[in-house]
Amino acid sequence: MRSGNGPVTDSGPRVALEGVTRRRGGQLVLDGIDLSIAAGEFVALIGPSGSGKTTLLKAINRLVEPDSGRILFDGREVRDLGLAELRRGIGYVFQGIGLFPHMTVGENIWLVPRLAGAPGQEQEGRVAELLDLVALPSGFAHRLPRSLSGGQAQRVGVARALAARPRLMLMDEPFGALDPVTRDELGAAYRALHDRLGLTSLMVTHDLAEALLLADRIIVLIEGRIRADAPPARLADVADPEVRRLVDVLRRQAERVAALTGPQ
Repeated sequence: MRSGNGPVTDSGPRVALEGVTRRRGGQLVLDGIDLSIAAGEFVALIGPSGSGKTTLLKAINRLVEPDSGRILFDGREVRDLGLAELRRGIGYVFQGIGLFPHMTVGENIWLVPRLAGAPGQEQEGRVAELLDLVALPSGFAHRLPRSLSGGQAQRVGVARALAARPRLMLMDEPFGALDPVTRDELGAAYRALHDRLGLTSLMVTHDLAEALLLADRIIVLIEGRIRADAPPARLADVADPEVRRLVDVLRRQAERVAALTGPQ
């Protein structure tokens, strides 16, 4: 792994955080985070509200700067990269979606490539390709965001994040505002896209069940510290009492659902 402005290689992790600390109002939000994410991994970041999950995502994308430590993207320190260069390699999807209401769906999707200087004649074909990736008809390109359902708008948000062909996807509660059926469908659809496109994904979620079903690896962040880092099948083996409480809540919920829906 290398820092500085050397050539990008695939030999190291896609993302690495080394001793990253961030304070807000004198309070530690991230407390010496050490974390490596390999190319192609799907990592879920879970934990209670206020545990530093969103701050960690924002630090990778340089929406906030750490007070100490360093963050590397493909072996290069993010603070040594221009913001435009860094963010062209990173797709960002969040719960609020943030589609510009005065722009069509196609214009929203094409925004980042347009700002990066992509030829205008590529727009129609690339937008149609991206809409197809997220299972929306090409005719949606001419709609305004207000005409979309919540699930459709979130699909457009994913398409927009993919438009610049990022190597890393950062996702902050991307499906949290959706109804359970739509949330499940979009989660499964995104996981299929992750595999198909060879993405690296870091997703914040409050839903442990969602994390267990979608991710290759689960990071539990509590009070700014990593308290667990395990594949889904091994999370129940973690000895930390706060992590066990999270797992036990999900287990009790599953038992109650089984009791309600089992043979009568």
